[in-house]
Amino acid sequence: MKNNLIKGSILVGLGSASYGMLATFVKMAYKEGYTTAEVTISQFTIGVIGLLLISMFTKRQGTKASSSAIAAGSKQPSNWKSLLKLMVAGTAMGLTSTFYYLSVQYIPVSVGIVLLMQTVWMGVILEMILHKKRPGNRKIISVLIIIGGTILATNLLQSSVTIDWRGLGWGMLAALSYTITVYASNGIALHLPVVRRSLYLVLGGLIIIMLIFHASLNMNFSFDIFWRWGIVLSLFGTILPPLLFTMGMPLTGVGLGTIIAAVEIPVSVLMAHFILKEPVNLMQWAGIVLILAAVILMNIEKPKRAS
Repeated sequence: MKNNLIKGSILVGLGSASYGMLATFVKMAYKEGYTTAEVTISQFTIGVIGLLLISMFTKRQGTKASSSAIAAGSKQPSNWKSLLKLMVAGTAMGLTSTFYYLSVQYIPVSVGIVLLMQTVWMGVILEMILHKKRPGNRKIISVLIIIGGTILATNLLQSSVTIDWRGLGWGMLAALSYTITVYASNGIALHLPVVRRSLYLVLGGLIIIMLIFHASLNMNFSFDIFWRWGIVLSLFGTILPPLLFTMGMPLTGVGLGTIIAAVEIPVSVLMAHFILKEPVNLMQWAGIVLILAAVILMNIEKPKRAS
């Protein structure tokens, strides 16, 4: 049991760290003259190809699992309907990457990742709307802490710091679409193999990205982005994280898994600080610590009373 918990924690931590590295790689691609269209199209195209290849290798195992389920008499939803729902949910994933990458064009990575983490309190509001139930006091306190931490982490209190509002706007849109992605994808077609679910989510993301940026393919599109940055971005953004999370979360549980997943924030900030040389002051670190504390407070389990 303890070994499984350690294994699950490592898997979730690695998946979160992968996500945390993305924005730094995107910034590096921007410095080489690549555009948001080139970055997102290459990431999701190679992601679909990679997941398709993995799916082909694991198809035999998935077929056996499906046969066992049928033999056991379990009724599965219509396959094409499930795949269509996954692709629709995947459009929110594509929008998240697009909005997030647009935001870091105008603001530092350390600010971008903090804005993306606003999905925590957005998720609380969405949960309240969907379930028509008031959130508990602990969640409300956590949301207030996150808002306070965000004010510190984005340097909004310092009048000497100029924040580009375009970056803030794109960052908040990224958080909103990420919230939709999490809630939509986590409850759809759970009977399908992990790799296949990830494949159709990413395919949905690729479709919406192609609709947004299709005009860019005819305007000096640099296809060398595919081998220059596409492989790295797809590996750390669309292939490894879904697989690592799906393997790790059942071992850790959602509560502990969510806490460990918050490692994405310090990884992203440290990567940007050491590789991109982005400055991060003590006030920003204090804000980041507050956000991490709020995530822990929201997800830590209450001690059970002895009967």
